[in-house]
Amino acid sequence: MKLLLTQIIFIGALFTSSFYSDLEKNKSATNSLLREPNFSSKALPRIAIAGLGIESSTFSPARTTEEAFHAKYSTEVFTSYPFLSTDSLLRKQATWVPTIVGKSLPGGAVTRETYESLVKKTLDSLKKNGPYDGLFFDIHGAMSVVGLDDPEGDFITRIRKVIGTKTLISTSMDLHGNVSWRLAQNTDLITCYRMAPHEDAMQTKKRAVSNLLTRLEQGKGKPAYKAWIPIPILLPGEQTSTRIEPGKSIYQAVAPAAAQPGIVDAAIWIGYAWADEPRNHAVVLVTGDNKAKVTQTAEQLAKSFWDARSKFDFVAPTGSLKESLDQAIASQKHPFFISDSGDNPTAGGAGDVTWTLQQILARPEFKIENGPSLIYASIPGPDLVKKAIAAGVGGKVDGLAGAKVDARFAPPIRLNGTVTAIEHGDKDAETEVVVKVGSVNVIVTQKRKPYHKEKDFTRLGLNPRQSDIVVVKIGYLEPELYAMRADWILALTPGGVDQNLARLPYRRIKRPMFPLDKNMKDPDLTAKLVPASDKI
Repeated sequence: MKLLLTQIIFIGALFTSSFYSDLEKNKSATNSLLREPNFSSKALPRIAIAGLGIESSTFSPARTTEEAFHAKYSTEVFTSYPFLSTDSLLRKQATWVPTIVGKSLPGGAVTRETYESLVKKTLDSLKKNGPYDGLFFDIHGAMSVVGLDDPEGDFITRIRKVIGTKTLISTSMDLHGNVSWRLAQNTDLITCYRMAPHEDAMQTKKRAVSNLLTRLEQGKGKPAYKAWIPIPILLPGEQTSTRIEPGKSIYQAVAPAAAQPGIVDAAIWIGYAWADEPRNHAVVLVTGDNKAKVTQTAEQLAKSFWDARSKFDFVAPTGSLKESLDQAIASQKHPFFISDSGDNPTAGGAGDVTWTLQQILARPEFKIENGPSLIYASIPGPDLVKKAIAAGVGGKVDGLAGAKVDARFAPPIRLNGTVTAIEHGDKDAETEVVVKVGSVNVIVTQKRKPYHKEKDFTRLGLNPRQSDIVVVKIGYLEPELYAMRADWILALTPGGVDQNLARLPYRRIKRPMFPLDKNMKDPDLTAKLVPASDKI
């Protein structure tokens, strides 16, 4: 392990050393690359904005429809990008033409009707307002659509038919997205997050826009080379977090690699593990104008990833739900967080699997009011929410919740308890109630909602910092939850985003694939040069 990490760090050092050496040799060129774009002396470029983003599991029975995307139209799109506020420098560097940007909570596959509707609206807007010098394409990269492979590849291909092949497209993605050959062909500039959890999401989007503006300002247009390397690794984000090794060192090498003269950007995609398509696997893609540096950098990054494959492990201790609860109850460290990972709505789970909550409420420790205090976040139950509203705070409620979408592992759960809070107006949940059953505070929602910020709890009168145990439908803890935990375990529970990939019925991914085929031969990690979008 030490040798492997030393090799990874050495690669990062080589990139850094090469970068600063070239800076001294190419100061004027470098200064041009690093400064903010400046179009003051010539006409501003026209740049469109479009994108659809969702992470959707094909192993969940859930379906995602149009309202889930909360689509923004025209100038409303700017509210998604603080770096494009009215008084921002980047906003002043172009004539912006926002079309449609839609972002959905992760979930099940998108219905074909929803996809076609949102794509048609985007294409109609692009047709109406063209022509364009550039397009900022803001996607996630892990959308699944019923009956359609590679939706992002399909989307960008259809965009190209409207805006033409000369327009420069800069794509921003989640590192858990998938980069098919078709997507790589039709984009010109591409980048993705370098942190998991994604604390650099907005920074990445800004980088995609800055790269686009810089290439237009300098008149360089499309990068001469795009080196694409598929890597036959498929791992969940909970095993590839950049908080820990080896992901930490692998991703620390990306920024200096991307900063080398002759390279526009470098990126590593982990890929999305919970969809069964041939495009689902890790990828390295490097863009730039220096063929040798582009290809060598891509191959070095790919090799470091492949060589580290057996070292990836979960970002937290793991166990069965029983083991997790036993440990939490016995612990003197509070709050003790448990990730109910199999039905994680931030990764594509339906969010209404009741299996974990059934097991919790069946334990004798939680049946009495003065038992260990536990917060469970959360379970959708619109019928129970109506009853809770009718009963009012302090009233008694008895009804069913959950398992309307995914009842494969447990049926709807009966909750008989006291209503302690009712809140309206949340963007995702719409209405939230808290029902106390024994010593368990169960958050019941009108619609599913991920709970990853402290205010998600405190607005309901709950204090997670003072609770003995907090169980959250999530995988790795988001930053605010991570900061609150005194201890933490990731429970390997069932659901549409099961962390035990061997239990999932893959049929269409390319095999062999690590870790499903542990003894597979080393793959060919030679860089494949992708044709420019106007040379396809």
